[in-house]
Amino acid sequence: MPNRSSNAEYIPLRTCVICRRKTEKKQLLRFVLLNSEIVLDLNCDVEKRGYYVCDDNNCLQELEKKVKKILRSRFDYGR
Repeated sequence: MPNRSSNAEYIPLRTCVICRRKTEKKQLLRFVLLNSEIVLDLNCDVEKRGYYVCDDNNCLQELEKKVKKILRSRFDYGR
């Protein structure tokens, strides 16, 4: 009988910010916004807010559009 308090079989899930599909964390790419640039966080060790995206061309292209929109709104807001 398995121990209910054990995390031995726990698989972390994350949601793609583009298609909203839930997937295992290790199957997604993690991006971080650093100094007005989007950076791929390969080791998942950057201590910033991370955004997970499917390793799919459609999601990656949409991510680029979304980031440009976010950056534009951040810099236009202060004017």
